[in-house]
Amino acid sequence: MLKKLSMVTAALALTATVSTGASALEVKLEPVASGLTHPMQLISPPGDKRRFIVEQIGTIKILHPDGKLQDEDFLNIKHKIVEQWEFFDEEGLLSMAFHPDFKNNGLFYGGYSSPLFGRAGVAEHLWYAHTNVVAEYRVSKDDPDIADPNYERIVLATHWPQFNHNGHWIGFGPDGMLYVSMGDGGYANDWGIGHNPETGNGQDMSTTLGKILRIDVSGDPYNVPGDNPFVGQDGVAPEIWASGFRNPWRCSFDMGGKNELFCGDVGQNSYEEVDIVTKGGNYGWRVKEGTKCFDFLKPNDHPGSCDDKGMIDPIIEYNNCGAKPKGCKGISMTGGYVYRGSNKAWDGKYFFGDWSKSFAVKDGQLFAGTSKGGKWTMEDVTVKNMPGWNEYVMAFGQDGDGEIYVMGTNVRGPVGQQDTVYKIVP
Repeated sequence: MLKKLSMVTAALALTATVSTGASALEVKLEPVASGLTHPMQLISPPGDKRRFIVEQIGTIKILHPDGKLQDEDFLNIKHKIVEQWEFFDEEGLLSMAFHPDFKNNGLFYGGYSSPLFGRAGVAEHLWYAHTNVVAEYRVSKDDPDIADPNYERIVLATHWPQFNHNGHWIGFGPDGMLYVSMGDGGYANDWGIGHNPETGNGQDMSTTLGKILRIDVSGDPYNVPGDNPFVGQDGVAPEIWASGFRNPWRCSFDMGGKNELFCGDVGQNSYEEVDIVTKGGNYGWRVKEGTKCFDFLKPNDHPGSCDDKGMIDPIIEYNNCGAKPKGCKGISMTGGYVYRGSNKAWDGKYFFGDWSKSFAVKDGQLFAGTSKGGKWTMEDVTVKNMPGWNEYVMAFGQDGDGEIYVMGTNVRGPVGQQDTVYKIVP
């Protein structure tokens, strides 16, 4: 999601990709669940009115249709999560996804940070931070509101160099395949232990780090779909769907329109971006940061030219408050959802945000992107009923009706029970 204290930087200023309109969209935030610890996601199973909330500490809770938060956890895997830092941490239970046939098979999936698998005797991974896991779970036979505590099937396990840049959103596409966002491995500048010194991981096609993956969970542990773009190419991981990402923090499929895949990719020091991810696309990192060329040895000085042939620019870009403070509006991109709810005036708007304009002081930001003729513009979102609202924006959520939610927190680290999920309403 973010970088550590020395790495946390971002902001907002639009480029040629996006106009710099000064307009603002007024909304209200309606609290729907509180007493949470670092909520990471809210989603509903297909055809189900329940809303499931993922907490970073390793639990999933159910918000029932009557608005009551279930006392007992739907799932609790705290014992499987790497030890977390209360001051600030990017590890934990970061995402969940329901199988398209969840109603009949009861299967769902979680993406979490585990203590490193097989640390002993694995010299090349000796100093690695953890293992990012995608695991399959199922609902209890006796209670549809409780997961089976005795079942877990590991689908995907990836050793992770540093604690940060996990990405680790998971979601099923309209094609029934599971997509997984993978950060570049952590630290800064896609450099250091566990990073390709020549290209960085984002451009190294032999590794799944810095990529969006696409897999078929029906396999053991999974199958690689035959129509993935790089299947059969020597030296290329066949799971790769798209490349060139730094930290794709929260992705989502549009429930309507063309069902496009949107990802918010956290920048280094200067620029934040939103991408529409397409089959085989290369989104630039670490050759580029946003639309600008990037030099990992001089991250604040962007070269005038670079070999970016075939790379895809973001639909929305803005200045990071670290190196580009002029006009900035945040330090770490938080990807969101395309609105498909009851307010037709918002139909097709992409709601997203930024974790904060400052690491030390909470100052979360909300935005909305609008496409006209294929060109995207963005505007600030003003919270009309809560003047001065400024919580850290962890993530967004969307229910089965297409309504969108904001995951807010008042603290940097996964500690306490003081966080709230808000519904965005007119």
